[in-house]
Amino acid sequence: MDTLRAEHLGSGREAKHWPKPTLPEYAFIGRSNVGKSSLVNMLVGINKLARVSGTPGKTRNVEHFKVKAVMPSAVEAWMLADLPGYGFAKTSQAERATWKKMIDTYLLERENLQCVFVLIDVRLEPQKNDLDMIQWLGENGIAFVLVFTKADKLKQPAIVSNVALFKRTMKKTWDTLPTMFITSAESRKGREDLLEFIEGVNATWAGASS
Repeated sequence: MDTLRAEHLGSGREAKHWPKPTLPEYAFIGRSNVGKSSLVNMLVGINKLARVSGTPGKTRNVEHFKVKAVMPSAVEAWMLADLPGYGFAKTSQAERATWKKMIDTYLLERENLQCVFVLIDVRLEPQKNDLDMIQWLGENGIAFVLVFTKADKLKQPAIVSNVALFKRTMKKTWDTLPTMFITSAESRKGREDLLEFIEGVNATWAGASS
């Protein structure tokens, strides 16, 4: 699944503006400026598919993308959703409330959502808003994995140490830890692991068609 084709399907804040839920779908969520759009681009191999900005808070809608394997597999196509980042203070309370309602509606009601990729900046100690999001997903029975980003910014011992700290923090409230990936949009680290995971989930999808 190394060679992929992808297209931007649209941008919207309400379900009526989102693509029909006819394909398996994966959502990217995380703190503002954690690298969601960069990871989308790295994953599909197209540098400018998702808009990347150095300014936090630029993604304001649910951005949908369709991805298709050049070589057909059990499921040829799926969708990615890039969600607005959380934890960005420089927005109004009303705007943050609008984002929260949109994200909650998407995560709770998007019927074809297979898994949420929660992006974590590997350089940072565990952040409360990340832990709160993980807890909320668990409480609502929404499947998720953790994707540590920006691994190119640290040496390997620091990555191992920071991920271990995150695991210890989660073990205080979680009996079983989720699947975790280490990635870098810059070096493409973790790309094949993520694609293999998606391919495995796609294989269980019963209603997809290309």
